[in-house]
Amino acid sequence: MYPIPRTLSSGQTFYMKIILPPLWIGGFAFTTASLFLLPEFWHDASGGLPGPELKWFFLLAAVAGTLFIRWSCIRLKRVRIDDKALYISNYVTEIAVPLANVANVTELRWLSTHLITVGFHSETEFGPRVVFLPKVRWLGIWSPQPVPHPVVEEIRTAINRVTGRTPGGVAA
Repeated sequence: MYPIPRTLSSGQTFYMKIILPPLWIGGFAFTTASLFLLPEFWHDASGGLPGPELKWFFLLAAVAGTLFIRWSCIRLKRVRIDDKALYISNYVTEIAVPLANVANVTELRWLSTHLITVGFHSETEFGPRVVFLPKVRWLGIWSPQPVPHPVVEEIRTAINRVTGRTPGGVAA
């Protein structure tokens, strides 16, 4: 099927995992710290100092944004597939996980990015599951209801082929 591993994850993965988090977190942390420590640097149109509500808003936004970026971006992995395995990378280490070790494949269809989670029967170096950002489907964003990303079915079909199971989960 695939003589060389084919990439399933988006080309935006590196940006979302490596570039965006320090820029966003660093920018909000710097702004929030300066609001608390150097309020005279910030002034409104009338020359007054920022009110306490602005400081606390930025602090709350920095904490909430950091948690969201950790959940949605930092944990992303680069994923490739061939006939026998998924190749999963965090851009420092790449591991090969046999397709027979894949327990389930799910996606978050309510997010426009359709984050895909792959769970494993046994623990891997990256844990019991990995999350990746699939390639963008330009026509999929105009559908009236969320449509499953085709890569989910592609992985499931590859697992069924390797394990001898039919799509219903029963061995052939």
